[in-house]
Amino acid sequence: MAVIADPKAFLETLFHAAVSAADPAKVLAANLPEKPKGRTVVIGAGKGAAQMAQVFERLWDGPLSGAVVTRYGYGARCERIEVLKASHPLPDGNGLKASRRLLEEVSGLGEDDLVVALICGGGSALLPLPAGDLTLDDEIAVNRALLASGAPISAMNAIRKHLSRIKGGRLAAAAWPAKVVSLVVSDIPGDDPALVASGPTIPDNSTREDALRYIERYRLELPEKAMGFIRSDASAAPNPADQKFHRNEVRLVASAAVSLEAAANLARSAGVKAVILSDAMEGEAREVGRVHAAIAREVSVRNRPFRKPVVILSGGETTVTIRGEGKGGRNSEFLLSLALGIDGSEGISALAADTDGIDGSEDNAGAFADGTSVARLAKAGVDGAALLDRNDAWTAFDAIGDIFKPGPTGTNVNDIRAILVQ
Repeated sequence: MAVIADPKAFLETLFHAAVSAADPAKVLAANLPEKPKGRTVVIGAGKGAAQMAQVFERLWDGPLSGAVVTRYGYGARCERIEVLKASHPLPDGNGLKASRRLLEEVSGLGEDDLVVALICGGGSALLPLPAGDLTLDDEIAVNRALLASGAPISAMNAIRKHLSRIKGGRLAAAAWPAKVVSLVVSDIPGDDPALVASGPTIPDNSTREDALRYIERYRLELPEKAMGFIRSDASAAPNPADQKFHRNEVRLVASAAVSLEAAANLARSAGVKAVILSDAMEGEAREVGRVHAAIAREVSVRNRPFRKPVVILSGGETTVTIRGEGKGGRNSEFLLSLALGIDGSEGISALAADTDGIDGSEDNAGAFADGTSVARLAKAGVDGAALLDRNDAWTAFDAIGDIFKPGPTGTNVNDIRAILVQ
């Protein structure tokens, strides 16, 4: 087995291999729908929507028009599809305008027309359109509460879609009787396409009763107007069995499972054994970090359950219950917890990063850590455990120069965690 002389560089190549496997230029060509007799209208939302639109219009041999919305700073040049930009992770007024624009794009279509929906992670925040008499401020308050709650993405989306005029399949319903083909890049543990971006073109079976149970389970404090609406019959979301969705198609074009396999294959080609724990891990980031640290230590000390050298990979989406007022995101928090757990261990190096290039509140995708991280933090006058307590992992890794900042990647298949033990 090979010895990796530069663990950081090696782990970074694994990240880029995972991202490359979800590149729209590689995955869209095999998933193009048949041309319609009528118009082709492209809509989309998410942090990789502009790149998907750019590739789609290059591949599409025929007339098309449409609009997609992406996060500020994530745009790409398109000739026939307009790229709109809005705020993420909290919605803003431009997101509201974009939601209305996408509804306008699909209105008045006939059964010979085709709507191609380019959907990827981040689309939920980029498509605010509050239902009933709710306001944008109400939707922002709901999103802020959800992001701080530690609730899994399935719970968040069940709540969001019952307070929206565009999520939960409503955008596809507005396009009826046109056929809607959704091309989805999944950032969801388990790859349920109806949960990506809260499913604007894909209804699911979650009910308002489910949403209310989640609100109670995670002790969410939502605006009273939002609670009143979600308790009413008016919040009921479209039923997947509705005839408006019968002709529609959903194609999962990229996912964490495929991206992790690409990273694993690259590691093996470098002479390092690779194992994938799961592509759908969920849970509190710091707790998942402790578990990964325990596994890495076991491998390092006892060569079990895997023999070293080995790279241990996992994907999915952890959550962070906000306790403090620090800076960072779920990958940084996971990694700081892991760093504390492997303190003093030799031969363990790790990278945790979001494949879209942004982890939480700052402009980094994640960070690096190894068995010396905690000692280096102490030398810099930083208490890693104290920073973890106040959700300030970004400050910790910035203090020792271990921030990972690749920039926007143009795709989003959630997080990749890679731990090299040698």
